Amino acid sequence: MKDLALVTEDVNRKVVEIYRSIEPIELSNHKKVINAFRESKVSAFHLGGSTGYGYDDAGREKLEEVFSRVFQTEDALVRGQIVSGTHAIALCLYGILKNGDLLLTVQGKPYDTLEKIIGYRSSNEGSLASMGVRCRQIDLLDDGTLDWERIDRELRQPVKMVLIQRSCGYSLRPSLNMAELSKLCSFIKARQSDTIIFVDNCYGEFVEESEPPENGADIIAGSLIKNPGGGLAPTGGYVAGKKKLVEMAANRLTAPGIGAEVGPTLGWQRLFFQGFYLAPHLVMEALRGAIWAAMFFEELGFEVFPLPNDMRTDIVQAVILKTPERMEAFCRGIQGASPVDNHVTPVPSPLPGYEHQVIMAAGTFVQGASLEFTADAPVREPYTVYFQGGLSHAYTKIGLIEAAREVLRW
Repeated sequence: MKDLALVTEDVNRKVVEIYRSIEPIELSNHKKVINAFRESKVSAFHLGGSTGYGYDDAGREKLEEVFSRVFQTEDALVRGQIVSGTHAIALCLYGILKNGDLLLTVQGKPYDTLEKIIGYRSSNEGSLASMGVRCRQIDLLDDGTLDWERIDRELRQPVKMVLIQRSCGYSLRPSLNMAELSKLCSFIKARQSDTIIFVDNCYGEFVEESEPPENGADIIAGSLIKNPGGGLAPTGGYVAGKKKLVEMAANRLTAPGIGAEVGPTLGWQRLFFQGFYLAPHLVMEALRGAIWAAMFFEELGFEVFPLPNDMRTDIVQAVILKTPERMEAFCRGIQGASPVDNHVTPVPSPLPGYEHQVIMAAGTFVQGASLEFTADAPVREPYTVYFQGGLSHAYTKIGLIEAAREVLRW
C-alpha cells in the first residue's frame, strides 16, 4: 500500500501549475459579479425578505436583476420556492412545451432525475410524454463526441426545443464546455433559428469565464445549493434567459396571470445575495479540490475522469472504483470527515427520481448542498463515485485522504 502522506506531498507539488492556470477565471468571474452588484445598485434594504404573497419585493427583483447581468440574459427567476435543479429544469420543460412539440436531446439519455419527467421509462401520468410532447434522443458517438450528422437529420423536421446538459451527470462522457456549446448552438440556429436551446447549467456556473447564454443558449436553469448559492443559500433554484421564456417558466412555478409577481423571500434574501457574491471564489475552491482528487487517486492507481490536466467546465470529479464495496468505503470516508452527521454511515437506498439505488455522503449544513462537499453515485457498473464541492480546499483534502484510507482497505 502506498504511503498516503508521501502521495499527498507529491500531489501538492504537482498541482501548483494547474491551479495557477485557473486563477484568471476566478478573477474574471469575480469582476463580472461585483460589476453586476454595482450596476444594479444593490443596497442594504434589498437584503431583507418579504412574507405572504411577496408583492412588491424590491430585493427579490434586484437579485434577479443581478443574475440577469451576470448571465447576460433578458430576465431571471431566482426563487426559494424552486426546490432543486430538477425542479428548475421541469419549470422550463412544462412551461414551454405543449402537445405535439418535439424535444430533442443530443447527448444520449439525460440525467437520471429527468427520465420520469420526460417519460423515458413509461408515459406515466404527468410526464411530458403523457401530455403529448414527443422526445427524440441522439446518442453520442463511441468516442464521446456529438453525432453531428444525426443532429443535422433531426433538425430537418420542426424541433421546438433542444435540451443540452452541461455537466456529465452520472456518466463518464465528457462534459460540454463553452467552446463546444457555442459551436452546437450555431449549428442548431443555422438550421432552425426558432428552435429553443435550453441548457441544464447545474454544476457549471463560474467554472469558465463565460456562461451558456453568452454562447447561444436561449434559457438556462440550475440550483442555488450548487455553484451559484456560494454555500450560503439554504434552498432555491434559478431560471435565466429570454424574457418570454422565463415568463413561461414563472407561470408554471405559480400560475398564469401571477407568474413572477409573487413569492416571499422570507429570511433567505441576504444569503442569496451573499452566496452569489462569494460563488466565483468558492466554485474555484471546489475546482481545486476536483483537480487535486483526480491527481491523488490517479497516483493511487485508480482511473479518474476527468484527468488532472483536462479542461474543466463543471465541478464534478469521477473516481472509478469497480466494486460496490469500494464505493461505500469512499462515501464512508467523506461522511466521516464531514462537519455534520460524521457519525452516521451512508448506505445505498432508493432516492426519488432515480432508477438504481443511490449512495450519498453529504455531511452538509444545508441538506444535499453539493457545493459544500458531497459524494454520491447510483450503485451500478462500473461502480463509479462522483464527488463535487468543497468550500475549503483544505477540508476537501482531509475528506479525500480519509476516503482513500477507507477504499484502500478493499
